[in-house]
Amino acid sequence: MNKRHLHHVWTRIRPIKTWYLFASCLVLAGICVLSLRSNYVTMTHLRNAVYTADQQDGDVEKALERLRAYVGSHMNTSLATNDGVYPPIQLKYTYARLQQAEQKRVDNINSQVYTSAQQYCEALYPNSFSGGPRVPCIESYVQTHGTAARKIPDAMYKFDFASPAWSPDLAGWTMAAAIVLLVLTVIRFVIGFALEALTR
Repeated sequence: MNKRHLHHVWTRIRPIKTWYLFASCLVLAGICVLSLRSNYVTMTHLRNAVYTADQQDGDVEKALERLRAYVGSHMNTSLATNDGVYPPIQLKYTYARLQQAEQKRVDNINSQVYTSAQQYCEALYPNSFSGGPRVPCIESYVQTHGTAARKIPDAMYKFDFASPAWSPDLAGWTMAAAIVLLVLTVIRFVIGFALEALTR
């Protein structure tokens, strides 16, 4: 490649100023940062909506689905833990209400069992009074016919959601464009420097 041809290439590339490319890259990077922050703020609002629904016995499933869908399609919204010991989303109020409902169910059943035990043991020992065989009879009946509260697995009320490394939203596209412009800036600088040196 002779100097005339190199000079021709240089005159074509010279109008593309390196600082134009770099300034455009910085503008896009700024928009990307603001978009990432916006993604995080929106995720925070959706997460708070889940907490509110959990506390007020609202539609937790719907709030969770909105949060899950948003986190799954936007960068910088991850709700995941590295160790998995303390998941970020814990529906403690929903879980407490389920435990209370289960305990109430068991108490109602055991109350009926106790009533049945009294009737059974009174019929079995009609002449017995307190301290006699009726008390052990009632205790034995309750133990054999009563029920205990079922353990509710708390894992079903703990959630974490991972966000994608890149998403096709404003943050993702501006990030991609900023990276492309940064690469073009470096290429333009290197080629320009090399061609200028060769055409001297």
